[in-house]
Amino acid sequence: MSVAPEITRLEACGVVPVVVIDDAEIAVPLAEALLAGGIDVIEITLRRPAAMAALEIVAKRVPGILPVAGTVVTPAQAAAVHDAGARAVVSPGFTESVDEAMRRTGLPWLPGVATASDCMRAVGAGRATCKFFPAEQAGGVGALKALSGPFPQLRFCPTGGVSLANLGNYLALPQVICVGGSWLVPADAVKDRAWAQVTRLSREARARVAELRG
Repeated sequence: MSVAPEITRLEACGVVPVVVIDDAEIAVPLAEALLAGGIDVIEITLRRPAAMAALEIVAKRVPGILPVAGTVVTPAQAAAVHDAGARAVVSPGFTESVDEAMRRTGLPWLPGVATASDCMRAVGAGRATCKFFPAEQAGGVGALKALSGPFPQLRFCPTGGVSLANLGNYLALPQVICVGGSWLVPADAVKDRAWAQVTRLSREARARVAELRG
């Protein structure tokens, strides 16, 4: 099975910043701050009313970054993020209705899994790359190792409780292509427009990924 170029790009970056945006106007400087630190992907979560507008702005005005829509939980949202310019989609879980909607969009989709039953549903639907969520709360590295026994075909992006301190534990696993984390874009930094801090955290993360991958 071929791998979508967007998935390859997530893997190349190694770290996906999970972003909550309350004001669409800050989306461009935020994305540019990530790029300045070597992070060329951004997951904008649909947790705030401004998220869809922010996604569209980033897709149009920051061509150097891969816009990913996160927290997509309904078929309507799947269609909307496609129209807004998302290049990939992440969900906290798996449902057949969202799976069908994602097939209609043609976008790569990382459905969320946390248990063997979740993985069985993803495999049954032909999904090869999943979000492992909430990673730390669902058992962390030990749980991922256990799940990879019966599901060797699955690859994962662990998200939830991942930080600079433990990302190495996840990236050391061959079935992990990247990790997702909100630590790259702290809420206080976004509120204060502290873009230099976002760039610094991005550089630290990219340097750690490079160190781990040799």
